[in-house]
Amino acid sequence: MSNDTVEAFRDSARDFLSRSETIARVRSLRESKEGFDRASWQSLANAGWPAVFIPEQDGGLGLHLREMSAIAEEVGKHLLPEPYIASTVQATVALSRCPQGGLRSLLLEQLCTGELIAGLAWQEQLGQLSCEQTTTRVKRTGDGYALTGFKRFVVPGPGADGWLVLAMDASTPILLWLPKDCDGVSSADLRCVDGSIVQEMNFKDAFVPASHVLAQGPAVLAAVDEANDYARIIQSAELLGVMRHSLGATLEYLNTRKQFGRQIGSFQALKHRAVDAYIQVELSAACLGEVLSLMEAGGAGSLLSSRVKSRCASAALLVTRMAIQFHGAMGYTDECDIGLYFKRALHLSSWLGNVEQHRKRYFKECPPEAELDRAQLSTEFPKDADWESMPEAEFRNMLRGFYSEYYPEHMRNVPRRLYWHEIKDWYMTLSRQGWVAPAWPKKFGGMGLPPEKMIAYVEEQEQYGVARAPDMGVVMIGPLLIQRGSPEQQQKFLPKIIAGEHIWCQGYSEPGAGSDLAALRTEAILDGNEFVVNGQKIWTTLAQDATHMFALVRTDKEAKKQAGISFLLIELDAPGITIRKIKDIGGHEEFCEVFFDNVRVPAENLVGELNQGWTIAKALLGFERIFLGSPKQSRYALSQLNTVAQHLGLMTDPVFASKYAELMLDVADQVAGYTYFADIVKRGEPLPASVSLLKIWGTDTYQRICMLLVESAQEHGGTGQTNDLGEEGFNIPAILFNAIPSTIYGGSTEIQKEIISKNVLRLPD
Repeated sequence: MSNDTVEAFRDSARDFLSRSETIARVRSLRESKEGFDRASWQSLANAGWPAVFIPEQDGGLGLHLREMSAIAEEVGKHLLPEPYIASTVQATVALSRCPQGGLRSLLLEQLCTGELIAGLAWQEQLGQLSCEQTTTRVKRTGDGYALTGFKRFVVPGPGADGWLVLAMDASTPILLWLPKDCDGVSSADLRCVDGSIVQEMNFKDAFVPASHVLAQGPAVLAAVDEANDYARIIQSAELLGVMRHSLGATLEYLNTRKQFGRQIGSFQALKHRAVDAYIQVELSAACLGEVLSLMEAGGAGSLLSSRVKSRCASAALLVTRMAIQFHGAMGYTDECDIGLYFKRALHLSSWLGNVEQHRKRYFKECPPEAELDRAQLSTEFPKDADWESMPEAEFRNMLRGFYSEYYPEHMRNVPRRLYWHEIKDWYMTLSRQGWVAPAWPKKFGGMGLPPEKMIAYVEEQEQYGVARAPDMGVVMIGPLLIQRGSPEQQQKFLPKIIAGEHIWCQGYSEPGAGSDLAALRTEAILDGNEFVVNGQKIWTTLAQDATHMFALVRTDKEAKKQAGISFLLIELDAPGITIRKIKDIGGHEEFCEVFFDNVRVPAENLVGELNQGWTIAKALLGFERIFLGSPKQSRYALSQLNTVAQHLGLMTDPVFASKYAELMLDVADQVAGYTYFADIVKRGEPLPASVSLLKIWGTDTYQRICMLLVESAQEHGGTGQTNDLGEEGFNIPAILFNAIPSTIYGGSTEIQKEIISKNVLRLPD
């Protein structure tokens, strides 16, 4: 199904819902007996929603999760009161998986036309996620079955025409059709906080004709579990819609409500919390998009549905609670619609498994990292290939084989940045192989990896423990010159980055002008064919190893702060340059101060136009932020945490397992977000300001993993020596020390939030 078709479904749903007075109906129906409106259900059926999952041969549309997710997101924005997930997803999917038969065909036909509203009665225990251990029983009696047992949280309850009931015939699962008003059935209605109604059902020798048996055997359990997993994914899409509306309504309120003579959206505390909400929305969207793609590729429904449900439920509860807080006392009143969205999030988050239950299942079912079997590793390492068409498993195996063959064992999982003399040989090995610049286009000496292979490249490096080289040339200035440099600059600098002849560092921050780059004072005055540079840079990573610096310099003192800045490439062996190393909190000399005293730089080293360096810097900051927001650091820290946890037997501790599962999911969604932005880079498009969310989330996740690592290591968390946790041991504080500055360098978290609040959320200054 093309994106255009999916968007057509989205547009159709939006149009239908905007004409359906959904909010007014939610309010009017919350005291009604059924909790929904039958006439509105018929309109929904006329729009084709119940037919989405019904196969074409049964009169349906034969479509998939992506189309229904587009509908569900619009439902979340409008709060449709009708039980479309229960009937058009749960019941429909379970019924569609049953064998062909007259009753099956009739029920599917009636579902399609809207004549029938049906539910799936399967759950018996609190927090139940799978349909194993069903206690509801049937026994043969005459020409039918006697049904005995109970079901909980059945949707829809009153107003449904009948239910698909899961039971056991001795040891055989059986799925039955139970029409409403059947003798031997009693029920109790439970009204949910959003006004919808679920039902508790008790069966006492309820008679079910043999003709109402829809399916028998092990496939029944698989069909019901699949239906529930589909429902959870669609729930997640609806929760995303709830979030999007809640955030949009909140931003509108922040831009209009005034206190102390100012729009409250200008208050930094509120702006930054709004950015937190925005990040949750975007992570949820990235997670849902990736889960839909993985489901289309045949991924495990239980694992993927738990992943997306836990993310979207957690995020929706946070965003809607935050929205009420932003609206103040008005947000707590019934007349304010924002409370209705919070209530819908509460209901959806608890029905079919809450956040904690799904984290537990994800943790339990997530496949462990495969042990490195050197006998199975590839021994062929092509310098060039059609990487896009190469199967991912083959690509990963090739990388593992290469690392196993060539990467020095003693340099695996080092807890600090290595100096050039320590890692030069490895860099040169990659250079000779043609793999040193995986994201660069092939014509410039790179591998030209597509985004999904780039993710695999990063993941395999981290899994093997490959140290990061001084790579500013590869990840920052190289991509910038490819996009914005002159042909002469590309020819002069790019090959020498690949060859390891030029090692680059960044010259942005200055004393008094850290994240506020526009306040920089290092000056470059044009003198003939050269610039004369005077000033100072600080926090320059590994400048002592660099041969070149890309720097922001002030070339016009009279212009506005951003307007008088240029982007200059400086050779660090030029006369007048002094480099002073700075020892960091971990005792390593990773940063430097660089002083410029009448340093002459060729004018041809100006990138772009004079006084246009701010525009170039913003583009480069995008490259830096996508790099700093990559899952590389978090995956490394998570692998270290896993090793320590396995060594100490922590995986069986439910408290630790819950924390670890949350971090696993956080990293998985970081990967999904990174893939989205990496695809933008691959297409050659400029990175939007929203890329800052990667840096915010990625570095925060990195630090949280490292803090759990310190906590889990107990006394070893406070010793500065290599311990015996794992085969090679760890220096736990050293790993944490690497994480601490991650929220500072490359633009602090607070600066990134300002960027998003201004350029993405459009909140006032």
